[in-house]
Amino acid sequence: MNQIRRWQRILILSLLLLSVLAPIVFVSNRLKSITSVDRGEFIEELSDITYKSDDLRLTAIEQDEEGLKEPQRILQDQEFNSLVSSNSSDKSNDTVQSIERDKTSFLSEINGGNNHKTKEEQSVISQQTTLSSNAEVKFPARDIQLKRKTEFRPPSGKSEKNTRVQLERATDERVKEIRDKIIQAKAYLNLALPGNNSQIVKELRVRTKELERAIGDVTKDKYLPKSSPNRLKAMEAALYKVSRAFHNCPAIATKLQAMTYKTEEQARAQKKQAAYLMQLAARTTPKGLHCLSMRLTTEYFALDHEKRQLFQQSYNNPDLYHYVVFSDNVLACAVVVNSTISSSKEPGKIVYHVVTDSLNYPAISMWFLLNPGGRASIQILNIDEMNVFPLEHAKLLMMQNSSDPRIISSLNHARFFLPDIFPGLNKIVLFDHDVVVQRDLSRLWSLDMKGKVVGAVETCLEGEPSFQSMDTVINFSDAWVAQKFDPKACTWAFGMNLFDLKEWRRQDLTSVYLKYFDLGVKRHLWRAGSLPIGWLTFFGQMYPLEKIWNVVGLGHESGVRARDIEKAAVIHYDGIMKPWLDIGIEKYKRYWNIHVPYHHPYLQRCNIHD
Repeated sequence: MNQIRRWQRILILSLLLLSVLAPIVFVSNRLKSITSVDRGEFIEELSDITYKSDDLRLTAIEQDEEGLKEPQRILQDQEFNSLVSSNSSDKSNDTVQSIERDKTSFLSEINGGNNHKTKEEQSVISQQTTLSSNAEVKFPARDIQLKRKTEFRPPSGKSEKNTRVQLERATDERVKEIRDKIIQAKAYLNLALPGNNSQIVKELRVRTKELERAIGDVTKDKYLPKSSPNRLKAMEAALYKVSRAFHNCPAIATKLQAMTYKTEEQARAQKKQAAYLMQLAARTTPKGLHCLSMRLTTEYFALDHEKRQLFQQSYNNPDLYHYVVFSDNVLACAVVVNSTISSSKEPGKIVYHVVTDSLNYPAISMWFLLNPGGRASIQILNIDEMNVFPLEHAKLLMMQNSSDPRIISSLNHARFFLPDIFPGLNKIVLFDHDVVVQRDLSRLWSLDMKGKVVGAVETCLEGEPSFQSMDTVINFSDAWVAQKFDPKACTWAFGMNLFDLKEWRRQDLTSVYLKYFDLGVKRHLWRAGSLPIGWLTFFGQMYPLEKIWNVVGLGHESGVRARDIEKAAVIHYDGIMKPWLDIGIEKYKRYWNIHVPYHHPYLQRCNIHD
C-alpha cells in the first residue's frame, strides 16, 4: 500500500515538472527560430511606431513659395543599431566600423544644416553617436526598448513654459492676422482704378474673397477651416506682388488712415446704439412679469372685500425687526421677502413693510395673500394714499433731467420720508428691490451707530468694483457745492441701509433733503436720482458697516469675486442688468434664482422659468 502511494507521488511530481519545463523549452526554440534579420526588422518597425514624434522633431522642413515639401527622413541611433545587428552575421568588424563612421558623418551633416536646433539636442545626438560606436554589435530588443524609455529629455526652461502659456492664451491671433490681411488688400483695391482688370488686381480680389469665405464670423483660431493657412499664404504672396506695383506709400498711409477713422466712427455709433438698447431693455417690463402682474390684479379684484386684507398684526412694535422695501415689481418683492425670512434665525420677529404705488398695489397684495410669510408679518402700503410728500414735490420730480421714469418716481424718493411713514419706529432696515439676503441680519439691531443716522457700506476705495466718487454725479464747479461739501469725502451705497429714525427726527434731515432737492432742481447741481441727494442729505451722518454686510456690483460687469458674493450677508444687483431681465449677467443670476418659486402655478402660466 505504501509503495502505491509512493508511485502516485512520483507521478504527480513528474507531471508538475513537465508543466513547468515544457513552456520554457517551447519559448527557447521559438526564439532560436527568429533570425537576426527578422529581429532587426521588428525593432525598426517598433521604432517607427513608438518614436514618430522624435523623428518629426529632428526633421528639417524646407519652405518655398509653392508650399511645404515632404519632411526628410532621419534615422535614429536605434535604427542604425538594428541595421548593424541585422548584418553582423555577414559583415566583419571593419564593415561595422565603416557603417558607424558613415552614420556619424550623416548626423553631423544634418546638425550642420539645421541651425534651429538647440545646443542641448546636438550634445544629446553626439553622445548617442559615441555610445553606439563603442557598443557591441548585437543588441537585444529588450535593451533597446529600455534605452528608448529612459532616453534623456532636457527639461523645458521657464521661458519655454511662458511661451507655451502665451500660445494657449492667444487663441485668436490667426483670426486677427487674417482680418488684417483682408483690410490691407481692400486698401490696395481702393487705390486701383475702377476699370483696372490687370492680373494682379484680379488675383488680389480672388484671394480676398477666399479669405472672407474662410473666416466668416469666426472669432477663435480653433474654428478656422484647415485650408486657412494655405489661403493666408496665397494672400501674402498676392500682397507682395501688388505692393511692388503700388509703391506709393503716402497714398497707402492716407487710405489706411481714412479707413481707420471710418471704422472708429462706426464703432462709436454701434456703442451708442448698444447703450441705448441696453437702457431701453432695462426700462421695459418683460412679458412674463407683465402677465404675472395682470393675473394677480385680476384675482385680487375677484376676491371679496373682506378677503383682500392681510392678517393684521402688530406692525408698529419697535421691539421687532422692521424691514422696508419700495418696489413696483411683484417678483422682485417676493425674492427680497423670501430670502430675508428664509435666512433669519428668528423669522417670528420680522415685520416686512412693502411700499408700492396704486397701480401695483393689487398685484403685490394678491401675491402675499397667496404666499404669506409664515411666522413673519408682511404689510403692504400704498404710497399714493399717504400724505407725506409736499404739494410741489411731484412737480419738482418731473423737472429733473432724466430719461428713465423710475429714477424720478415717487417710490425712489420715498425713502427720505421714512420717519413720517413709520412714526412709531426707532430703527428700520431699508432694502432696494434688487437685493438678495443670504445671512441672518439680527446683529444689525444691536449695533451702536455712535450717533450717526445711516449705516452703510463704503464705496470710496479706489480699485474696488464698487468704487464711486462724489464728483462723478455732483457738480463741484458750483461755488455753493464746493464750499459746503468735500469732493473726496467717502461715499456709500444705497440698497441695504440701517436707519436710526430717532436721530433722523432729532436732526430734521427730511427738511434738509427738501431744501437741497429744491435748490438742486433749479440749478442742476447733480444728476437725477436718490443717490447724489442722499450723499448730500446724510453728509457726515454715515456709520460705516463691514463690507460683508452688502456686496454691490452684480448688476453690471464689475468683476466681483465669487467668494466675496458667497460670504456676503446681502448682495445687490445695482446697475441696469437686473436678474429678472434677459440682459442680466448669467454668472450672478443663480444667486437670485434660488429664491424664485418657479414651481408656482402663476409663474408657470406666465412662462417665467429659470
